[in-house]
Amino acid sequence: MAEQRYTDGAEAVVEAALGKLDLDTKARLLAGQDMWTLPALPEIGLASLVLSDGPIGVRGVRWSADDPSIALPSPTALAAAWDPQLAYRAGQLLAQEARRKGVHVLLAPTVNLQRSPRGGRHFEAYSEDPYLTGEIGTGYVRGVQSGGVGTTVKHFVANDAETDRFTVDNRVSERALRELYLAPFEAIVKQAAPWGIMTAYNAVNGITMTENAALVNGILREEWGFDGFNISDWMAARDTVGAIHGGLDVAMPGPMTVYGPALAEAVRDGRVEEAAVDEAVRRVLRLAARVGALDGAEPAVTELPEPVDGEALAREIAHRSFVLVRNERGILPLSGTGTVALIGAAARDARVLGGGSATVFPRRIVSPLDGLTAALGEMAVSYARGAEPSEELGVASAGFALRAVCRDADGRVLGEAPLADGAIQWFGGGFPEGVTYQELARVEITGTFTPRVDGAHRFGTRGLGGLKLTVGGRQLFDGEQGMTVDGDPFEAFLGAPTERGTVQLTAGVPVEVSLDVVPPKIEGIPIEVVALCLSHAEPRRDPDELIAEAVRAAAAADTAVVVVATTDRVESEGFDRKDLRLPGRQDDLVRAVAAANPNTVVVVNSGSPVELPWREEVAAVLLSWFPGQEGGAALADVLTGAEEPGGRLPTTWGPLADAPVTEVTPNADGQLSYDEGVFIGYRAWDKAGATPSYPFGHGLGYTDWAYESLQATPDEATVLIRNIGARTGRETVQLYLTPPADDSVARPARALAAFTSVTATPGESVEVRIPLPRRAFETWDESAGAWAYRKGGYTLTAGRSLTDGRLSVTFEA
Repeated sequence: MAEQRYTDGAEAVVEAALGKLDLDTKARLLAGQDMWTLPALPEIGLASLVLSDGPIGVRGVRWSADDPSIALPSPTALAAAWDPQLAYRAGQLLAQEARRKGVHVLLAPTVNLQRSPRGGRHFEAYSEDPYLTGEIGTGYVRGVQSGGVGTTVKHFVANDAETDRFTVDNRVSERALRELYLAPFEAIVKQAAPWGIMTAYNAVNGITMTENAALVNGILREEWGFDGFNISDWMAARDTVGAIHGGLDVAMPGPMTVYGPALAEAVRDGRVEEAAVDEAVRRVLRLAARVGALDGAEPAVTELPEPVDGEALAREIAHRSFVLVRNERGILPLSGTGTVALIGAAARDARVLGGGSATVFPRRIVSPLDGLTAALGEMAVSYARGAEPSEELGVASAGFALRAVCRDADGRVLGEAPLADGAIQWFGGGFPEGVTYQELARVEITGTFTPRVDGAHRFGTRGLGGLKLTVGGRQLFDGEQGMTVDGDPFEAFLGAPTERGTVQLTAGVPVEVSLDVVPPKIEGIPIEVVALCLSHAEPRRDPDELIAEAVRAAAAADTAVVVVATTDRVESEGFDRKDLRLPGRQDDLVRAVAAANPNTVVVVNSGSPVELPWREEVAAVLLSWFPGQEGGAALADVLTGAEEPGGRLPTTWGPLADAPVTEVTPNADGQLSYDEGVFIGYRAWDKAGATPSYPFGHGLGYTDWAYESLQATPDEATVLIRNIGARTGRETVQLYLTPPADDSVARPARALAAFTSVTATPGESVEVRIPLPRRAFETWDESAGAWAYRKGGYTLTAGRSLTDGRLSVTFEA
């Protein structure tokens, strides 16, 4: 493990540097420089600190394909592996990627809880359980920082939904805050010592998080001992005095923030003590010292980890994360002989990551069709699309080879860059080399499109300004697109595309395409924005005909594998989900295929729970999450048995109608009350007496296990298990704690107390000792303002999921 240290000598360098700065320079440093960087201060040897979005990759400062990134599986997938050491290795890879791109700080991980299944950004969070979240987040942070790169654990705190996320006031009891929402942050601060925290947009109990001194200065810093820097979510800081007194160190993006000149003025007129500014600057300089960006201070990591093979690790995390929730007649793994009908839009056009700030641009993407064809051979695999997840145009991608050309008002080329697809999203910088926002007058997306099918292809646009769309020499649109959605420029930039026309094309015959845009310069927003998109959809086909085609393919094959998926209009940053249904007619598709072939396997390509109304009608159900760039290769590994599906559910799956906690919309006063208290996720399902489709912790492998003995004290459990199957396998041993029956405090009927993973060969027994954290026996006493150890008779259950307990033991705590 790489050495991490922070010495008194480094702190002395920080103090010396701080002493050389005047008030205006200090205030400017805290305001940020642009979208992704803080300003360099050569007079003290401070380099410009570079920040980048995560959490599945490191995009860098440019939202562009010209500097590809490794794309790991989604955070829900990483948590499904139930392995903090795997998270550590993922962090090491991301640090390696960050160093390659000149990035000092990764804006990750997200450790908010999946309070309601309707949360639109849940794919970017780990779990509904605070303990599992804290353990995976601890591994991730340790891994990233072992590579000399900082983390910013986010979004502090209770940023658990997207609806009105900028303004919502989440009303949360002190006990629920402590036992649920603060718990992962506390665990990570105490176990991994992160170098940064990001405060959220929302308010908690009436105080916006960028000004919440009680939570930031009181709990985070004084009580937990956090010594890193606190950065705002982008555009979250609203008030200069409130933010600096609330413990916010850096307001982003710069330079038009509540800090800078406004902060210096607040000091000069007596509203802010300069000592408060010094404290914030000190923490930023401490970060710079840790990452090696401050001259004279030895960085916290002096020996870097061994290089990581990114593609291999992405593939490993994917198969370790896949959750096999149903496997009737042992249909999986496939026998290795026979034919497979692969069905579904996402089988060919893989959705490997979620939308929003988690977006990165991998060098390659292995789709399920790619992976299964490589594993079984072209003669063994047929393909049918089956159903369209959405009738809406998507971003131009498959078959398109595109570039962005940027020009000034005179038509002179300022710069250009390749595009991964038809979308341009330049926020606050990140422009191609040589391009500035001030000079930019026109953007051309230009290139070729080679269709995969014959017919009337649909084309469209997204974005504002003067637009001219031409395909194959035919002009489809030439006009202005103005604001259409409630005056919200970001919805206009990033919302639904507008269809502009169709062009009859021939499969395999390339045509030229171009979208010429004069982007507007919108007044009143603090960042420079250029966002536009060339959109496309293949020719419309009769939905019944598509399903009939899939049924014929399934009937002719030995096994049917149907890949169903959500879209980026279902799961993405910026909005919550209206329901948990699969979009389009994918449910109809599954039922029709299952009726035609009893050996139907369904692969669910979503970042968080969806309803599976046909789950009892198919032979197997495999959850693949958003599996990252190597997802198709990992899927082939698991389907063929080269690897075992290693995942266990980090969240409960069930119908929305049965879910106990669903509300994500604030009331007319902008408040969202967490009335459920400490009962979310499986805790709430237990309290309601409801049975989900698949419980927390559930997941099947390709071997069987016997739990042979369990012993426990309040400090430790010892479990003996044996592999009674025919192949080597990995088991996740889960420990759930049931509180004393006479406990005077309302507590969950059972809660995850600890877990570990073991690997064993056929017939092999393994004994594991698992520490039990003291916190598993504590509740927060609101009257005393302290943790209370709850004595009494506890029951500890060891098993394969929340509801599949194999052994139990009682003891006094």
